[in-house]
Amino acid sequence: MIRSGVARCSGWPAESEIVRRAHHPVLLPLALLLAGAGAVASTAPVGAAIASVHRASAATDRLELAGIAFSYPRLNVAAWVLLGLALIGASAIAVALRAGLRQRLAYRRFLARLEVVGQLSDPHVVVIADPRPQAFCAGYLRPRVYISQAALKLLGDAELQAVLAHEHHHRQVRDPLRLACGRIISQALFFLPALRALFGRYSDLAELNADRAAVRTGAGGREALASALLTFDASGAGISPERVDSLLGRAVGWRRPWWLMSASFVALLSLISVTWGASQAASAQATLNIPFLSSQPCLAMLTLAPLLGCAMIFAARGRRALARRAGVC
Repeated sequence: MIRSGVARCSGWPAESEIVRRAHHPVLLPLALLLAGAGAVASTAPVGAAIASVHRASAATDRLELAGIAFSYPRLNVAAWVLLGLALIGASAIAVALRAGLRQRLAYRRFLARLEVVGQLSDPHVVVIADPRPQAFCAGYLRPRVYISQAALKLLGDAELQAVLAHEHHHRQVRDPLRLACGRIISQALFFLPALRALFGRYSDLAELNADRAAVRTGAGGREALASALLTFDASGAGISPERVDSLLGRAVGWRRPWWLMSASFVALLSLISVTWGASQAASAQATLNIPFLSSQPCLAMLTLAPLLGCAMIFAARGRRALARRAGVC
């Protein structure tokens, strides 16, 4: 009854109105600009901290521990500040690598759970065995459209064409790759809170823009697409009401996160300013011997041998765990 009510709905908005409501041309460039500036600002202290180290031929400061003499770097206040900023930058790099690895493993596990039973006439569309009506786009460099057998049974011809046009738009613009990069960047640049809100909004707009593309192609029209959305929603797929409201011509608003954006730009400018100021005055003297820049490296290496062995064991276990996960996926 709900589906037929939507199909008979009159007063659909003009296509230009749907385009205007769905498309925010400055959103993604703004997010990428902020992310790029954050990446530069977070990695610059690492290079500045390395550049501030000056090698000393003799020990700078000494420490006696159990009769063993160790040397360690001598840093001024600016160098300590730069070291703290460098740790923030190193943390951002580590979080990005970890998030990228987890994203890749999760994606492979997801694909491994899909039971592919065939494909449609379009080689980019794959049919999966699933009792629920589903349609989605997955893949980073070569994305494909996946549709379940239940969706093929429940959707009419016009609805199916509208759904496939929607998913093909995701495939053509590589939305899965964009959204995955957005999640990784948002996690890595944790000190810029506006990024999570901006990329989250871009995820919503990706759906609205795919709806707009499906309407523009004329594949079934707005009525067929809205009816298909309600079919997926009735099965518990969790379709956003914003998409149906947009197709029905209702206003879809979004409050821009001005406070988060202001806080992010302040954090960014502060990081850049402090990094530049500290790099001008930072000075670190070190012998570059290991560990702790020891003045007795042979004895120190014997002390470190058990620790290095443990580190190698843990690294080997980590590689085996990743290999097992990859084999399962």
